[in-house]
Amino acid sequence: MSYDGVVTRAAAEELREELLMGKIEKIYQPQPEQLLLSIHTQRGRRRLFLSASGNHSAVYLVDGSTENPSVPPVFCMVLRKHLGAARIVSVEQHENDRILEISMETVDEMGFSVNRKLIAEIMGKHSNILLVDMGTGRIIDSIKHISIDVNRARQVLPGKIYEYPPLQKKIPFTQVTEEDIRKMLTNTLQPERDLLSGIQGISPALAAGLANAGFGGDQAGGAPFDPAAAFRKLQEIRDSVTEHDIRPVVYVDADGKPADFHITRLSIYENDPAYRAIPFDSMSAAAAYYFVHRESSNTVKQKSNDLQRVIKGALDKSRLKLQRLGDDLQKAEKADQYRLYGELLTANLHLVEPGSRSVTVTSYYDGSEVTIPLDPRWAPSRNAQNYYKKYGKARTAIREKTVQMEETSREIDYLESVLSFAERAASLEELDLIRSELVDAGLIRFRRSQKKNAPRRKAKPAPWTYRLSSGKTCLAGRNNNENDWLTLKRASGTDLWFHTKDIPGSHVILLLDRDEPTEQDLAEAAAIAAYHSKGSASANVPVDYTKVRHVKKPAGAKPGMVIFTHNRTLYVDPKLPDPVS
Repeated sequence: MSYDGVVTRAAAEELREELLMGKIEKIYQPQPEQLLLSIHTQRGRRRLFLSASGNHSAVYLVDGSTENPSVPPVFCMVLRKHLGAARIVSVEQHENDRILEISMETVDEMGFSVNRKLIAEIMGKHSNILLVDMGTGRIIDSIKHISIDVNRARQVLPGKIYEYPPLQKKIPFTQVTEEDIRKMLTNTLQPERDLLSGIQGISPALAAGLANAGFGGDQAGGAPFDPAAAFRKLQEIRDSVTEHDIRPVVYVDADGKPADFHITRLSIYENDPAYRAIPFDSMSAAAAYYFVHRESSNTVKQKSNDLQRVIKGALDKSRLKLQRLGDDLQKAEKADQYRLYGELLTANLHLVEPGSRSVTVTSYYDGSEVTIPLDPRWAPSRNAQNYYKKYGKARTAIREKTVQMEETSREIDYLESVLSFAERAASLEELDLIRSELVDAGLIRFRRSQKKNAPRRKAKPAPWTYRLSSGKTCLAGRNNNENDWLTLKRASGTDLWFHTKDIPGSHVILLLDRDEPTEQDLAEAAAIAAYHSKGSASANVPVDYTKVRHVKKPAGAKPGMVIFTHNRTLYVDPKLPDPVS
């Protein structure tokens, strides 16, 4: 858990300094398990964000506002009733636990002065935010109600006496001594487990950091564990919090996704080259960056999966349709046999006996013997007519099924290109553009805004822009609509157009402005096209290129679907130059 007891203590110190004697102006509940308080302080307006979400439990200051529901939830209305114009008189951490208590003074409906306490229990999936009457100790309301059916030991319901979560048998990190550390050690080879189970308020990552300090920073070197060194590291962290001299840091992986954050450096990430540290000036800034970017990454992944599921469903339908059309076309290829049966039967009606199920005649085309199946219910002439009808239907089916198969194949190519963009999307903006394209294609229903009832707005094209080593500019579409815009509107006829050969991907335009491209320009532009394609993980990817004037869009073609001539093919490894800011 990133937000441990040490971070909670730092948060209490920071919020006390920022919010003490501040007056609550507005209260919002943007999400079912989140609160945003707008507070007027001597330093200006501050916004306090509180979350009891399982994957985003935290309390910190934020700069911007959030989008709020048109109808406030019940808990938000309760807080507005009881905390309207309330003044913050203290911000405290309960013992060394992940519990923040914000005490406030306000007046009730009768005009009497009353004291309320907003309690944030930051405990992962068990997190909660409660409003408690300090006079009676009873819960006024909570963002999550916990009944006896959920937890027999501790119920959280309006009207019940508030009870703190049960304490674990640990020593608070602010009270731990060097002797305590010595006593709790049972395994000097892996002391982090003993430290974690013996000290209240530290996370596994921080326990590993204390253990690393005890080994002198070289746990793998075989040096004996020194409890005094571990205690000095813990004392250093305690002093930094008390003296407001913290150094918050967020650790991100190679993809830029936050892995952890703390008010001090964590050795398990510092010693791992797969992570890099981003320093911040305050605990709130670090927490906001960590949770917002982590949540954004999760949201991108979730939205991408949702879009991919829709696209894959449409792809499965189209592929099944293509298979069935192929089966129907194979059956329709018997058209010439039906015509032959009809002609031979018409010429040999006198040979057919009434009620016969078949007749064998000689073909006047090649002299071979041909056995013709018959329906005994009909006369020979009626059987001949039926074969002519089957021949006519089969001929029509061949024409129609062939056209449908071509259309379905183009639909599959289009869906595969959209799926490729969805799989490679790295931001919510890209996914929103892809979703808009699916709405235009009729694969997703457009939901009109309930708040404004406004029509959907078209986003302005903003393709990826790259500068080649020669100084020339390359543009790459982020979706099929931008591919069309780049090729058909943005580029001039003398610019060069690049696209991976028979592989879904972006249209890439090399802007020439009447200059002649060098071999290096062609290779770099082709590498960009290979990178922005489904073959980005491959090597030696084939990329077609030609002048834009040789690229045409057939009438009625799907977005991004074009035909081209006068092309050449390069084989390159996917690679990007530095993007243009």
